[in-house]
Amino acid sequence: MASHMAKYQLPPKPPRKLHSCDVRSNSNCSFNNKQEPAQNSTGLLFIRRKKLLSDLSTWGIGGPCNYFVQVFSQTQLVSAVRYCNEQSMRFMILGKGSNCLFDDMGFDGCVILNRIEFLEKIEPEVYRVGSGYPFNRLGVGSANEGLSGLEFAAGVPGTVGGAAYMNAGANGQDTAAVIDSVEIITNEGESRMLKRRELNFGYRLSPFQEMKDLASITAVTFRLKFSKTARERQQEYLARRWRTQPLGQRSAGSVFRNPPSMDVSAAELIEKSGLKGLRVGGATVSNKHANFFINCGSATSQDMLELIGLVKDAVNQKFGVELKEEILYIHPS
Repeated sequence: MASHMAKYQLPPKPPRKLHSCDVRSNSNCSFNNKQEPAQNSTGLLFIRRKKLLSDLSTWGIGGPCNYFVQVFSQTQLVSAVRYCNEQSMRFMILGKGSNCLFDDMGFDGCVILNRIEFLEKIEPEVYRVGSGYPFNRLGVGSANEGLSGLEFAAGVPGTVGGAAYMNAGANGQDTAAVIDSVEIITNEGESRMLKRRELNFGYRLSPFQEMKDLASITAVTFRLKFSKTARERQQEYLARRWRTQPLGQRSAGSVFRNPPSMDVSAAELIEKSGLKGLRVGGATVSNKHANFFINCGSATSQDMLELIGLVKDAVNQKFGVELKEEILYIHPS
C-alpha cells in the first residue's frame, strides 16, 4: 500500500477525477534509465523491468515496474526505503494490491512488496501482526479462536497493513474498532508506534492516508474480545459474501465508498441507474454486485478508468450524487 491519496486528472480522454497514490520521490526516475541495481549493500535483490504489476494486483492490470524488491522484515523494509532515497528513486510499498489500479505503462520507480507476515499472541485477546499478513487469514484464525472483532475479514483479499490504511470494514464492523496500536516507518526510515488514542479514523478513512512522511505501516496490534458466537457469525458473513459478491472473478473489491449520510449504498445507486453489465473493453460492472468492476480477462487501465468515469457521471446525473472512489489509481510517473 502506498502512502496516501491525492487527486489525479485523466489526460487523454474527457477529464475524470480519480483518487491516486502520492508515491514517494526525491526526483524523477526515467523509464529509459539503463542502470540496473542488483544485490547491493542492503543485501536485497532489486529486479529491473521484469515484474509486471498485473501480477501484483487483484484486478490483474498493469505494466512493468522499473524496479521490484521483496522485503520480509521491518529491517529489510527500512533498508529498501533508505536505498531508494539514496538513489533518488520513486517508490511505493505494496501489499496484496487489492484496491489498486495500476497503469498499463507500469510504474516509473521501485515497487517494494511487503512480505512482513509474522503473528504474535501478546495476550489471549491481543495479537501483534505484521502488515503483510493476509487479512483474511487473521480474520479466520481469530474467529476460530473464539475472538470477535474481525469476523468481517473473512474473504477480504488484502493485508493487515492495507486494512488499517483503508479502515476496511463490513457487516457493521471495521478495522479501527479493534486497533490497539500501529507501528510505522517514515520516508527517512524512522520507526514510530502510534496508540489508538492518537489516531482518528472515519468511514474507509484513516489518518495514514494524509500522513506526508509515511512510508509504510509495518505492524498492527489488535485488541479483540472473546465471543462464543464469533466463528458462527463469521461463517454467516462469509456465506453472504459468496452469495452477493463476485469473489471468483478479478476485481478490486468495492470501487466506490457508500455515500455518507444516506440510507442507500453505492451499489444500489449504480444498479438503479441501470448500469449492471455495462462494459468498456474488457472491463464490466458486475451483474452480481454493482459496486464490483470485473476484469473479464483483457481489461486495460484505460478501460477501467473509462468505466469508473461513466458510472460516476450516470449516477450523478440520475441522483445528483457524486460517488467517491475507494480504490487508488497508481500513476505511472
